[in-house]
Amino acid sequence: MSSGGFRKRKRDNFSQRRDEKNSNVELTSSVILAFKSFQHDLDARHDKYERLVKLGRDITIESKRTIFLLHRITSSPNKEEILAEAESKLDAVRQKIKQIAQELVGEDVYQYHRAFTSGLQEYVEAVSFQYFIKTHTLMNIEEINKQLIFTSEDNQNEVSQNSPEKPSVEAFDKQQQHHWSLEITPVDYLLGVADLTGELMRLCIGSIGNGDIDTPFELSQFLRQIYDGFSYIGNTGPYEISRKLYTLKQSLAKVENACYTLKVRGSEIPRHMLADVFAAKAEMMEQVEGIS
Repeated sequence: MSSGGFRKRKRDNFSQRRDEKNSNVELTSSVILAFKSFQHDLDARHDKYERLVKLGRDITIESKRTIFLLHRITSSPNKEEILAEAESKLDAVRQKIKQIAQELVGEDVYQYHRAFTSGLQEYVEAVSFQYFIKTHTLMNIEEINKQLIFTSEDNQNEVSQNSPEKPSVEAFDKQQQHHWSLEITPVDYLLGVADLTGELMRLCIGSIGNGDIDTPFELSQFLRQIYDGFSYIGNTGPYEISRKLYTLKQSLAKVENACYTLKVRGSEIPRHMLADVFAAKAEMMEQVEGIS
């Protein structure tokens, strides 16, 4: 019995000393401190990534709403009002992009790019769609990036009005504007333009339904130029571009089929029935492509 009690006390003392030693290691070990620092950095990185994902979703939603608004221009008598409303919506989207630019200050953009790339593509689609309706040309990437340079509000005038004295040099430096920018990558631009072709195809069908038989031929020429440009990229570009090329070809075929029907049978079909005819033909083409 005495030997058993001695072993038990010895085991308890050993476990107590081991716990004290482990606690000392946790407090003083440089490895533990380093991993705690890593944990803090990873938590901050994950939180930032989630914020960027939410901003990207907001950009996607607002850009889609802008596109839906712009499609009303084919049936609305007041086009300028719709364009002005679309511009205000795009300004709100750009404020979201400004928040992304502020989040990425001092960070590697490509580490977080996947969180908001779909939102940027949708923005490119929306702003290019608005630009085409205004100018009937394609908006290039430089013009898009010029709109994504942001500055903070300058309070220098308020300070000078409230204080009659001339501000010091230090106060002037504090009041200087801060600059943020976020550049659209060439891949995001190309993917956004590829999605734009689908909206132009819908604009073509909508224009025909409202009796506009000139817009489809103009859109056909424009889409053919875009398709030729994408054909030069071919399979050498990213996978997403090759996949979008097939959808682009479908949109071009639907517009060309509409132009063919207008040219050959336009005088036979009443204008108020043109949209129904083209919608039925587009559905038939999709079924044939699905079978093949």
